[in-house]
Amino acid sequence: MASRSKAGTALAALREDLAGDVFAPGDPGYDAARTVFNGMTDRHPAVIAQCADEGDVVRAVRFARDLDLHIAVRGGGHGLVGAAPAEGALLVDLRRMHEVTVDPAAEAARVGGGATMSDLDRATRPHGLAVSGPTASAVGVGGFVLGGGTGQLDRAFGLTVDSLIGVELVTADAERVHANPDENPELFWALHGGGGNFGIATALTLELHELPEFSVTLLLHPPESGRQVVRAFRRIIGTGPDRLSGAVTCPVGDGPMYGALLTYTGTAADLRELAGPLLALPHEAELEGAGALRLLDRPAGPRAHWSAECLTGLPDELVDLFCARAEALPVPGGSRCTLFPLGGAVATGPARYPVAYRNAPWVAHPFAGWADPADDERALAEVRDTVAAMRPWSTGAVCLSLVGDEGPERVAAGLGAGNLLRLEKVKRAYDPDNVFRCNHNIRPV
Repeated sequence: MASRSKAGTALAALREDLAGDVFAPGDPGYDAARTVFNGMTDRHPAVIAQCADEGDVVRAVRFARDLDLHIAVRGGGHGLVGAAPAEGALLVDLRRMHEVTVDPAAEAARVGGGATMSDLDRATRPHGLAVSGPTASAVGVGGFVLGGGTGQLDRAFGLTVDSLIGVELVTADAERVHANPDENPELFWALHGGGGNFGIATALTLELHELPEFSVTLLLHPPESGRQVVRAFRRIIGTGPDRLSGAVTCPVGDGPMYGALLTYTGTAADLRELAGPLLALPHEAELEGAGALRLLDRPAGPRAHWSAECLTGLPDELVDLFCARAEALPVPGGSRCTLFPLGGAVATGPARYPVAYRNAPWVAHPFAGWADPADDERALAEVRDTVAAMRPWSTGAVCLSLVGDEGPERVAAGLGAGNLLRLEKVKRAYDPDNVFRCNHNIRPV
């Protein structure tokens, strides 16, 4: 570690040089700047650099290297790993770098490293273009894409990381690097699932897909119909087109309701016809459009934890287990269990990238949200026990964007054991000192 006098001089210089803002402990605004989505995270970075542009990122990385600080990166701030400030590290906050530029003719978008999915959606929607993304609109695009995240249009368009055309990166040596199929192709490969291990993504270029119409329906069913709802949803997905997706979630709202969400890259009338088996079951409400998605969005502020298990299928025995676990969650509250399908363009996407879960047909995703720290152990156990109960049906792969720090074995399962050595060599080339370790870490070899 650097001496106090050296650190003070370097901090003063960073404050002077950065176009954005710099916060240190004791500064007004420091506590607000270190706050993230998950109320369980209460860490104190040594310095927070709210970067305004790529030059700021370069200056911030040089500052960290001069003082021998690890570097954490914040885009949207929603992840269990990586988005959270690291104790005693430099936190590079990219949220000011949220511009999205759409080229309709090329059907592509350049996305700033701090942009959220709502930023991307607002920019692409007027052109009838889109990429897949999660229902949580405040999720950061960079972490979601580079971590191989899964979203609501995956079955139609493939994983968003499959639409990655190029990345603008600042490395651990504070060098600006472009990665695409022609420039630094090995780095480009590693960024398809390897997350923030290799540098700070200041911008991504994504291929967009034509989406002239997008329809959403959410049906709220009483708990006594839960098993019928899940089986009907399973049947609809199994017989429907790849343009159809969605999720089943419980509990929804203030009561132990089942929410059956269907999304469709087509007309509302066609979606309603596809939803027939669910509409035939008793239901207490039907929502359409953005309001349906907002009901399932995760609120910021409460303490939260989540995980996921990729499943080989959804047999009746597993349906019964899912329903039993979901119905046992406290109501009202912020916890829920979700099942969602993959398949379609996910399964037929490029298998060469380090995204090991793409062949799973279903994913179970328990989420716990609560307010009282006294409930921490109960809530963590809810998630842990639900995942453990479903493990007999696991594919063994992991969607890393849906899990926290669950150990190196789960990281390897997310990246694919056959890809790990290759990724470690890329890590050695671009971050030999493992400066970027506040993530699902790949160690340099």
